[in-house]
Amino acid sequence: MWYRCQRTVNLYAAPTGEVLATQAQAGRWLRLGERQGDRLWVTLAEDDYGGWVEVADATYLLPTAELYQPPQLNRAAILPRVSLVLHFAIQAMGQPHRYRWGGTVAPDFDCSGLVQAAFAQAGIWLPRDAYQQEAFVAPIKREDLAAGDLVFFGTAERATHVGIYLGNQQYIHCSGVTQGRNGIGVDSLGDDRGPIGEIYAQQWRSAGRVVASYQPQWCVHR
Repeated sequence: MWYRCQRTVNLYAAPTGEVLATQAQAGRWLRLGERQGDRLWVTLAEDDYGGWVEVADATYLLPTAELYQPPQLNRAAILPRVSLVLHFAIQAMGQPHRYRWGGTVAPDFDCSGLVQAAFAQAGIWLPRDAYQQEAFVAPIKREDLAAGDLVFFGTAERATHVGIYLGNQQYIHCSGVTQGRNGIGVDSLGDDRGPIGEIYAQQWRSAGRVVASYQPQWCVHR
């Protein structure tokens, strides 16, 4: 049976503890799983992401007879929506906020949470985490970057950070205190990059273009 969130709920990484995995905003679709103690496992339809919610929050998850229908979007349909994505990210930067691990709902985001939220409000779903987003998008050369493309940073093994390219060598992203900022900011890939941009320049991995909206695995393989 499908359920829908009636208000924002937190999904935790484990059945106990305070480590946030992601958040489900009002309107999100999900399925319920097992219960352990005071938490219940749920899987979000739009990105196949799972986590543990407080049983007390289950009152905000209401069953529905409707079936989730993922948006069928290609690059031609996505391109006109890029301006909405950029607008959301820039507006989010202008609001009081801080970096929040697991944050996907305004005002506090983590890096991939900001990216996912910016695209989702334009009707385009991406996977949840940076390494998943990197695997999902179509790889492009750095010199071919255009506004709305994604830029990835991390180690040789895995993407650990992501931002949205704005154009003119600039990208917007949400980073934590250990990288010199506590929230959303704009940095440069060019020679004029400041100290935070330099940190990420040393972690450059790849760039990618969003050419489709995510299709849940249950839908792809049914």
